[in-house]
Amino acid sequence: MPQRVFALPRQESLFPPAVLNPFVQEIKLTTADKIRLLLVGSVLVPLRVLCLTVLLVVSWPLAAIATLCSPTKGTSQPIKGWRRCLGHAVVSSAGRAFFFLMGFRVTVKGKRVSSKEAPILAVAPHSSFFDGIVCVIAGLPSTVSRSENLTTPVFGRFLRCLQPVLVSRLDPDSRKNTILEIKRRATSCGEWPQVLIFPEGTCTNRSCLITFKQGAFIPGVPVQPVLLRYPNSHDTVTWTWQGYKAREILLLTLSQLYTNVEVEFLPPHVPTEEEKQVPSLFAHRVRDTMAIALGVPVTDHTYEDCRLMISAGELTLPMEAGLVEFTKISRKLNLKWDNIKKELEGFAVIANESKGGRIGIEEFASFLKLPISPALNELFTLFDRNGDGTVDFREYVIGLTVLCRPANTKGTIQMLFKLFDVDDDGRITQEEFTSLLRSSLGVPDLDVTKLFQDIDADGSGKITYTEFEDFALKHPEYGKLFTTYLELQRHHALYSGDTDQVAAPPTNTVSPEAEDSASDKKED
Repeated sequence: MPQRVFALPRQESLFPPAVLNPFVQEIKLTTADKIRLLLVGSVLVPLRVLCLTVLLVVSWPLAAIATLCSPTKGTSQPIKGWRRCLGHAVVSSAGRAFFFLMGFRVTVKGKRVSSKEAPILAVAPHSSFFDGIVCVIAGLPSTVSRSENLTTPVFGRFLRCLQPVLVSRLDPDSRKNTILEIKRRATSCGEWPQVLIFPEGTCTNRSCLITFKQGAFIPGVPVQPVLLRYPNSHDTVTWTWQGYKAREILLLTLSQLYTNVEVEFLPPHVPTEEEKQVPSLFAHRVRDTMAIALGVPVTDHTYEDCRLMISAGELTLPMEAGLVEFTKISRKLNLKWDNIKKELEGFAVIANESKGGRIGIEEFASFLKLPISPALNELFTLFDRNGDGTVDFREYVIGLTVLCRPANTKGTIQMLFKLFDVDDDGRITQEEFTSLLRSSLGVPDLDVTKLFQDIDADGSGKITYTEFEDFALKHPEYGKLFTTYLELQRHHALYSGDTDQVAAPPTNTVSPEAEDSASDKKED
């Protein structure tokens, strides 16, 4: 195979993380475990449900009195006087009794500081709806909650006592308003309770800490990190995107004699002036502190990766195919959600023919309707960033964005059309098309009838520039295939001394410097 003209960049900043999928959880129970849970659960579950029901019946009227006439769309002033005292006492007592009746044994480490010392509590890892126990342990701080939750029967009344910061899916300005409200409360000098936030924004299996959203760090006030651990022989609390459903998690947990949970308050993190100006830096440093204390790695996965993971499953790909560290990739490559979602659909078309949701050279060649050749191998190697002989979705997105599309600009397409249009009549015949492909790929008996027909949209037997351009823009892999070929031809000409053998490659061909400046050299 011809030697590569330019060095293939392998920057670590775009390597996939060496961690397990943080959004999947499998509970492995032996036959003995299942029998024990069935026997114990048949007694404990009905008893606990009865006790919890009685607790709610007794405490709900008191919570209703404390929040009587309170608005369902939030409030601009904190609850004061007897209402605050009653609401705090009811929710605190009911909350502790609620988790005790469910079998939770709580161990608290460290000390929670006052709202003046740290107006915001950042809790991680977030792995279960049972994580609400930290609100009870932390003295009932305000939380961030969907506005619809205030109207939930029974539990909505208890939530109103906490005066949560409300977000709405129907309000396009909700994110901005939520951040402003968090900042207003965090800078109230203790007038409002502390604000408790799960900065990961979604549940994981606690194997790592994913990207922290910036909402808790934009105000630029001290933040107290709070760690959650569930040190149990069987994990029945973790509720992730792939695994047991909520009712199954609840049933399994209620069937346990007890469930251990540890809540650890770390010293507050007081932001530096630099961190106040750059909330993402503030978030990263707090996350690093928490990860070290937990003894787990960090990754750049986000909630958007969960959405891609679900989309991959819907496209019959392994769900892990969608885990690309969306925020990092989109920031480095300037891609939007819709772009990456579209690329996933294109990847699925190729990868569904293979096993395991990865593309091999055979599937790649089949998709391009071309035989395996040195030039095609060269293109495939550019995609295969880790050199394992396959291309996953992450590598596919990077390859298309960094390698192919920069080599597929209008100038390149015009030059390639002229190369094919041997007689310069403005149309490419099948003979002209086949001749150049045979030459560039080094395959003398190449049959490209199907590929020619795909480009020849009107079936006229000749390809116009409009048809050629439209096909090239939709299939950028071909643009890089030919510019790579021209690089190799020029390389051969330079070493053979025949500098007039082939024209210089187009200026939009990707070079190591261009790729670095376009993506990998940007700061994380």
